[in-house]
Amino acid sequence: MTSIPTAAFALHVPTAELEPDPLDPAQIVSGTPEVSGLVLSESASGESGIWQITPGVVTDTEAAEVFVVLSGRATVVVDGGPVLELGPGVAGVFQEGDRTTWTVLETLRKVYAITY
Repeated sequence: MTSIPTAAFALHVPTAELEPDPLDPAQIVSGTPEVSGLVLSESASGESGIWQITPGVVTDTEAAEVFVVLSGRATVVVDGGPVLELGPGVAGVFQEGDRTTWTVLETLRKVYAITY
């Protein structure tokens, strides 16, 4: 993913141009989902950015993350944990190592912060 310069800036998140970030084919359960994103800041302790995924079903192993969904809809099943219904305005938290299955119903865009 492309990074934004380290100087102060402001960005209109809903229309920000994102760069393709191809999925590992082993993560795709069904459909033809595509991922894109933009790293807004990065340091030794983590990163923040914008992430988007188109409809389909994928699996993932999550980082320690806080996020807010801007648009779209998805259901995320956390192995051994809750089922998250994501939509505009929903904030969520993943724990590092959470194994998830994402069923994306409408292209979903979120702003995230990951802690290393």
